[in-house]
Amino acid sequence: MDLNDSPEQAEYRQKVRAWLQEHKAQAPEARSTRAGAEDDAYVDARRRWQGQLAEGGLAGVTWPVDVGGQGLGPIEQVIVSQEIARAGVPGILDVIGVGMLGPTIIAHGTEEQKARYPGPMLHGDEVWCQLFSEPGAGSDLAAVQTRARLQDDGTWVLNGQKVWTTNAQFAAYGLLLARTDPEQHKHKGLTMFVLPMDAEGVTVRGLRQISGEAEFNEVFLDDVRLPADAVVGQVNDGWRTALTTLMFERVTIGLGSEGMGYKEDRFARAIAADPDARRDPDVRKRLGEIAVELLAIKFTGYRTLTMLAKGQIPGPEAGLAKVTTVNAAIAAGELIADVLGPDALDEDDQWAYMISFLPGLKSAGGTEEILRNTIGERVLGLPPEPRLDKGVPFSELRAKEREAAPA
Repeated sequence: MDLNDSPEQAEYRQKVRAWLQEHKAQAPEARSTRAGAEDDAYVDARRRWQGQLAEGGLAGVTWPVDVGGQGLGPIEQVIVSQEIARAGVPGILDVIGVGMLGPTIIAHGTEEQKARYPGPMLHGDEVWCQLFSEPGAGSDLAAVQTRARLQDDGTWVLNGQKVWTTNAQFAAYGLLLARTDPEQHKHKGLTMFVLPMDAEGVTVRGLRQISGEAEFNEVFLDDVRLPADAVVGQVNDGWRTALTTLMFERVTIGLGSEGMGYKEDRFARAIAADPDARRDPDVRKRLGEIAVELLAIKFTGYRTLTMLAKGQIPGPEAGLAKVTTVNAAIAAGELIADVLGPDALDEDDQWAYMISFLPGLKSAGGTEEILRNTIGERVLGLPPEPRLDKGVPFSELRAKEREAAPA
């Protein structure tokens, strides 16, 4: 296997590197947060920078040319991500929109939708959010209960609640999954909608994290009226549309570790700065184990790139990248905290946000438990775990727990 750039890729890399070198002085600072969730000025700066990246051909690299993209392959996208990380500048603000929702609209949207939405999304003029998870439908996405009822005039009225919605506080639009036919099987009777976040009846409330920010949100929908042309894909076929989003989500997360900054050499430099840590065999062993995990993810990403380059769709094994990256980064944060002591938790320290933010990331993009089950059953061929509680009401389960608990 030759992991070096081909001559064409090397030429493209130099082109990207030169553009970033020329324009990096115009970039906002690269903060530890993904968006600077509550800093309006920083969000505006990131919007403008995304617009510059788009003008330079460094956003929407794999998007078709007719919707404003570059029409290139996934390897070129990774080259762009690597060079952005190397330059020390932020990437695009709207990773969710450009990485997951834009491709869904391109694949399933009407001609009018493809003409209206991708351009402003790509340039950061309109940020998007993903309205999938609900209080009772997180890992089991097909259990969503937000209802969309068809009216006599062809419009839809939505009622329900979404939760853990990243960037909803400054998003212009969201891609929302709702139940349109409750009589059908749960994977059927679902429909995808474009939701203007400023529509009457939409309420966004921030969820405060241990990091101190409210990057995630809960979104309430009270008699929100949408036109007939808000449907993406086919009515009652929203599960198929959602699978496209989820597939791109796995790839975006799985190949995004470069941009997330969770790299073995970064952690090694922080620890090597302490002379006692350099000589400690336990520290060296722990760092080595973390580095092995992150390097394994890098080479697994190369396998994913090979599949994409051949026109294949990555399977559920792509979810392993997210599980491993997050757990390795959590372990790195714990090791750095052990080496640096309380200084690592100083709010001005580069590690404080990472240490407080990462545990919550175990639930983002599919909970770790669900991803492990999926990998075990569908990749390793392990038998499903017996469900002894299947069909038993929750109240009965709680009663049995109380009976079994020691006095």
